[in-house]
Amino acid sequence: MREYEGKLIGTGMRFGLVVSRWNDLVTRRLLEGAVGALRAHGVEEEALEVAWVPGSFELPLLARQMARSGRYEAVIALGCLIRGATDHYSLIAAAVTHALQHTMLQSDIPIAFGVLTTDTLEQALERAGTKAGNKGAEAALAALEVANLMKAYRGG
Repeated sequence: MREYEGKLIGTGMRFGLVVSRWNDLVTRRLLEGAVGALRAHGVEEEALEVAWVPGSFELPLLARQMARSGRYEAVIALGCLIRGATDHYSLIAAAVTHALQHTMLQSDIPIAFGVLTTDTLEQALERAGTKAGNKGAEAALAALEVANLMKAYRGG
């Protein structure tokens, strides 16, 4: 039986990060976590490019452009949606999730989902580097692992 497994080695790899400015108190922390995780695994700072978009709804468009550019082994999408009193939260969360997954499948480039969907700002902050770890770092490590897995599977 032949098995494939991704490694957490980022030497020589490039990553695109697309980050929502909406709720930037949280998303900046997610970005710091993602960059820190990638750097800790051998990715050079010069190999990281960040694009800021107005909100989470715009993440898929830039993620698609990054994936199509051929410049990156993976793309990391970072955003934060906090439930409000209307259906807006649910509509945006579903649309962004579906669009990022669709883009990943169409481009054959890993796109890590680092979009928080929480009920409160406190929950979001907990997931951006306090009690619940940093989901930006987790998304970055997932992107790194899958990028390496794809390279191994393709024989590279």
